[in-house]
Amino acid sequence: MVTENRALLAGLSAPGGTRAEQLAGALEDRVRGLSPGSAIGTIEEVRQESGLARATVSEAIRLLRDRGVLEIRPGRGGGLFVADQSPVVRLRHTLLSVVGEPGAVADAIELRNHLEELVAVGAARSAGAGDISPLRACLDDMAAAPDWDAFMRANWALHERIAQLCPNAMARAVYVGTLGHLTSSTARTDDRDAGAYRARRLRIHVDLVEAIAAGDEDAVRAAVARHNHTD
Repeated sequence: MVTENRALLAGLSAPGGTRAEQLAGALEDRVRGLSPGSAIGTIEEVRQESGLARATVSEAIRLLRDRGVLEIRPGRGGGLFVADQSPVVRLRHTLLSVVGEPGAVADAIELRNHLEELVAVGAARSAGAGDISPLRACLDDMAAAPDWDAFMRANWALHERIAQLCPNAMARAVYVGTLGHLTSSTARTDDRDAGAYRARRLRIHVDLVEAIAAGDEDAVRAAVARHNHTD
């Protein structure tokens, strides 16, 4: 358990990366060599040991989940566990290994855009009635976001939830892998914090979710086209 080892913060003072990325690196070092399924603790235990904000810890855990290092098990007896490195997980990890390469962000955006329609149409075909409410909750978070960073976090969360509905496991792994890279690497731009731009982006995502909810594949494709070409 994380509370048994107080060395978690030893590497966090090293330069480079956000606090979440540094914490993710420290946790990844800690679990290296452990067998799949080994219990690591809980998010709250990591927060208490690190002394970092809950949002920072959650972001670090999300990064490790996207890299295929950890899995989160909900409910009683749940928590953080060393992930089983399945072929799909290894594929996602390979995608994330290009983080430091020149042009990686542009490559991730291009790849994600090509997969957007496949993933969204798959979600429309397989989504059940209970799957739509979480998507709309992400839309509410986007609408209520106090700033650009919060807006984008809600945006990535929405796209990840849509991807989880897609039955194509390989496409899902590649798509979520690009999201994992973009959430930690996408540059912030002041002009994109304008209310009018955010309103346009929110409207497109609302249309996309409603098309998925209706199972309307043509409407999904139209919303994806607007999503990929609206600036």
